[in-house]
Amino acid sequence: MCMKQSKTDELIEALEKKYSATGQDKDNCLEGLLHSKPMNYWDYIHTDALLNLQIQRTHFPDEMVFIGYHQINELIFKMILWELQQVAEALVLEVDFFTNKLMRVTRYFDMLTSSFSIMQEGMDVEQYNQFRHTLAPGSGFQSAQYRKIEFASTELINLIDPRYRADIDRNTPFEHALEHLYWQAAGKDYKTSKKSILLSNFEARYKEEFITFMKVYNTKNLWSRYKELLEKDQKNPDIIKAMRHYDYTVNITWVMGHFKAAKHYILAASGDGEATGGSQWQKYMHPKYQKRIFFPELWTAKEKDTWGHELEN
Repeated sequence: MCMKQSKTDELIEALEKKYSATGQDKDNCLEGLLHSKPMNYWDYIHTDALLNLQIQRTHFPDEMVFIGYHQINELIFKMILWELQQVAEALVLEVDFFTNKLMRVTRYFDMLTSSFSIMQEGMDVEQYNQFRHTLAPGSGFQSAQYRKIEFASTELINLIDPRYRADIDRNTPFEHALEHLYWQAAGKDYKTSKKSILLSNFEARYKEEFITFMKVYNTKNLWSRYKELLEKDQKNPDIIKAMRHYDYTVNITWVMGHFKAAKHYILAASGDGEATGGSQWQKYMHPKYQKRIFFPELWTAKEKDTWGHELEN
């Protein structure tokens, strides 16, 4: 009578197959496991390294809040990009998989949006308006991950400054398209083509990386993959609702949360009204001016015309 294989035997057999497939010696690998240290939470998460990244440039206590908050944002952006990458690289895109990933990134942005109360109410105005100048000429505008989220979410044409969309199409070189993205307006004089140090430094660090990323996601962004779903799935009211919610959250709710937090501090009595990067932030940040819409096909003409107008203040 054949005895049932034990769990240990099954695991050893599976390990033999794994190591044989890669040309490794099973015994050497198992001996390595024998001598390895037991895993601790702080080692796995690299807690010590993580908690030593909040380096203040001033003595103001609330600068720690500012730094920590933005580092958390960047970690969340990384998680969002991780989900979008999986959608982009799926060889066979199933509707359940697509919907699951869409809801994940939406929940992340819902969380980020609700967290603006920490920014708006979590720092002393006087402190903020003193330590913020140590960031100059830097700015949250220079978040490369946020720009990548935009590239990974929509067709590139939807990120072009509305003034130049008529002259740009899929045959336009990516470098030319990059020069006419909506966010160029934050640091570029289109009459002279002169760029601010904010924008120049940003492009010096990330331009080539952005162009490579744009090429990769040109046909694999969230909208492109949505259009690959079966027609019945594209017309599913729940999926359309989820797509619209993501679009609205990223391009209106999130942006307005940032806008209101900035107004709270920069336009306070102790503020100077100027952005650290020198941009015309009140016009640049408000969604009604740039009309950043990831999925314009899912909105009515009236909704697009009044984009962001319901949140004037």
